[in-house]
Amino acid sequence: MNYKNQNDSKVRAKKHLGQHFLKDMNIANKIVDGLSGHGGYNKVLEIGPGMGVLTQFLLQKTDYSTYVIEIDTESVVYLKKHYEELTPRIIEGDFLKYDTSEIFPEPFAIIGNFPYNISSQIFFKVLQNPDQVQEVVCMLQKEVAQRIASPPGNKDYGILSVLLQAFYDITYLVSVPPGAFDPPPKVQSGVIRLARNATKSLACDQKLFFRVVKTAFNQRRKTLRNALKPIGEMPEHPLLTKRAEQLSVADFVELTVIAETVIKANQ
Repeated sequence: MNYKNQNDSKVRAKKHLGQHFLKDMNIANKIVDGLSGHGGYNKVLEIGPGMGVLTQFLLQKTDYSTYVIEIDTESVVYLKKHYEELTPRIIEGDFLKYDTSEIFPEPFAIIGNFPYNISSQIFFKVLQNPDQVQEVVCMLQKEVAQRIASPPGNKDYGILSVLLQAFYDITYLVSVPPGAFDPPPKVQSGVIRLARNATKSLACDQKLFFRVVKTAFNQRRKTLRNALKPIGEMPEHPLLTKRAEQLSVADFVELTVIAETVIKANQ
């Protein structure tokens, strides 16, 4: 196939936007192929398309319509010039501030080479309505990708691991070296896929669940009895003798139910 020539009116990578443009076409193709269609969506939103390295492969797909959201004005101009058919589906703005329900009232998927400095914020926004986002395929800093995909009992297992695994099945797909980008980042990168799982709602208060998980990992070297003291004095329970990284999602749900009774008793 004929790839778009990025040397034609090339967009300048902007450090404040965390831009590192992927230039390896094989990797780009693999990322797009990571979309499985899980959940039966028919729209895909690419976050931060830049010069359209992923976009060109997305536009070849007939199973879904591709939309992009881009905060960089220079990139928007480039995309409109090189992907005229995409123009009506280019959203100029900040994904973190954008109400996706305006264009996506039905479930959709997200894909992108996420700016590493805001990747966690993107995931927290996804978690605001996991039923809306059926699948996410994204590239981010390898360390963060491994952390999100990590199972309990692993030192990489952390806050995002638990919160995302509560609602998504997560697969680590491929590692990407710095040389695949222009300019090359100082870190390795990794690609993961999040597929919405069968959990419709947690068997506990969700806001408190988020609070318990964050509080537990804020002092991850301490046992949970000590780490959770900011929430209240917890009753005797086997889970409280463990550390945060040892608990599964189900364990944290159980812990949240206990915390809820403690909070109500102190009101």
